[in-house]
Amino acid sequence: MKDIKSQITDRGSTLLLKFVVIFLAIAAICLFGFLLYVSITSDSVGMFRPILLGICVTEIPFLYALYQAHRLLLFIDRNEAFSNVSIKALNKIKLSAFTISLLYTGGMPYIYYVGEVDDAPGVILMGLILAAVPFVVAVFAAVLLKLFQNGLNIKSENDLTV
Repeated sequence: MKDIKSQITDRGSTLLLKFVVIFLAIAAICLFGFLLYVSITSDSVGMFRPILLGICVTEIPFLYALYQAHRLLLFIDRNEAFSNVSIKALNKIKLSAFTISLLYTGGMPYIYYVGEVDDAPGVILMGLILAAVPFVVAVFAAVLLKLFQNGLNIKSENDLTV
């Protein structure tokens, strides 16, 4: 009985993170469906239609990054955090975040144009936030990637020593 309690407490934080990742994936899929429906059926979106479709395009690397995050949590549960597969998963998360940031940065001229025409500075601010947040996530993933690589090097040196 004590072994089950210790396993639950050991995996409690990763279990919570897995639920958060699954919740984010479900919410993203629902948002994707809603934005796609609105951008196709509604005539009132006007100049915002390409922005809504751009958000739908960035859904693909976002869901891929969530899948890789879920895999990374599974590796952590199996005590394989400092392994090549976890480093590859973290690298894919980094690349997905950079891709999302690059897509939003590429769309910023149009977002700026829409913000100027509609006199809506909030649109420009939202565009900047949409471009900056994935970049911050990518930089954080790059730092974690370096940390995991150093941990893997230390682990392999210790395995060779023993």
